[in-house]
Amino acid sequence: MINWTPTQRNVAFASFASWTLDAFDFFILVFVLSDLAENFHTSISEVSIAIMLTLAVRPVGALLFGRLAEKYGRRPILMVNIVLFSLFELLSAWSPTFAVFLIFRVIYGVAMGGVWGVASSLAMETIPDRSRGLMSGIFQAGYPCGYLLASIIFGLFYSLVGWRGMFLIGALPILLLPFIWFYVPESPVWLAARERKESSALLPVIRTHWKLCVFMVLLMACFNFFSHGTQDLYPTFLKVQHHFDPHTVSIIAICYNIAAMLGGIFFGSLSEKIGRKKAIILAAILALPILPLWAFSSGSLAIGVGAFLMQFMVQGAWGVIPTYLTELVPANARAVLPGFVYQLGNLIASVNATLQSKIAETHGGDYGLAMAIIAGTVAVLICVLVAFGRETRGIEISGAVASPRH
Repeated sequence: MINWTPTQRNVAFASFASWTLDAFDFFILVFVLSDLAENFHTSISEVSIAIMLTLAVRPVGALLFGRLAEKYGRRPILMVNIVLFSLFELLSAWSPTFAVFLIFRVIYGVAMGGVWGVASSLAMETIPDRSRGLMSGIFQAGYPCGYLLASIIFGLFYSLVGWRGMFLIGALPILLLPFIWFYVPESPVWLAARERKESSALLPVIRTHWKLCVFMVLLMACFNFFSHGTQDLYPTFLKVQHHFDPHTVSIIAICYNIAAMLGGIFFGSLSEKIGRKKAIILAAILALPILPLWAFSSGSLAIGVGAFLMQFMVQGAWGVIPTYLTELVPANARAVLPGFVYQLGNLIASVNATLQSKIAETHGGDYGLAMAIIAGTVAVLICVLVAFGRETRGIEISGAVASPRH
């Protein structure tokens, strides 16, 4: 990062911050599931449908905003995304009924769905090729960083502002807009493609590379089960199953999100040395022996250590994904296709919170068992799928056409 230009650093920061604040808004919800259930006089599993719907419509946002970013540029569409997800996060605070709350979360999910693909393509097309593994880890670390911010805000302000106030705080990402407007330029790769008047039609790309698209969707389904399966119900697991107070829940969440950020940067950087595939498989395999400590131990210290190690590995594997997907896809579909397959994977995995809460309810409220079943299964599946994928380390994407480095 020392050798990056000021412009490249601004783009890196804006992309990271966009994904961080998007995740921050999403994870506010997971901290107040039980409060929403009480307020709307329903069960936690019913309220978790809001998570499912938010994730399920994200492919719509990825396709819509990704196509707009291919046509009008990464920078303006990223700004539109930020305005929209901030607005509907704000409106969630004033939901008079559960049905209205669900509607707001659906529209929020569409806006949220566009951010990852647009922001990651802006970053990957701007920073030097040799730094892509590092930038991938930094960018993906924005997700647990958003979770970390939500953890801190929950610990500091929840008792003062309640669940509605948490959503009001969730409108703060709109403050990022002036920085992007004044300091972040358009992707040089997109500008060059516009000058050459390259076609950005998506369907021909999908038809030509349909096997690759199926592979990426399946991989992203497993990855989203891996991520959401270890995160979304964890605060509920800590509060409901272990009866920890909000302060303890916040401290544990802060610790495991710091671990997640470190893991993403570590394995993202490691992928520049050992390759994308080996880095992902290594992180996924190392998550397996941590499962018992993470899901079945007792006491805040043991559970905190297990959560720290688990998120280091889960988000370590994720840290390679932004650059891996970007390198896999054709040059004229980088803003739309990686984000689209990522969010299609999210669609498949959108049942996670409801599935895990149902498993827990049928096993005496054992959320640890429900999370361990999902996390262990998909860790193995990720290793198998990635083993059959192709290695992409060394692909140049900052030029006109993606090609292996010599």
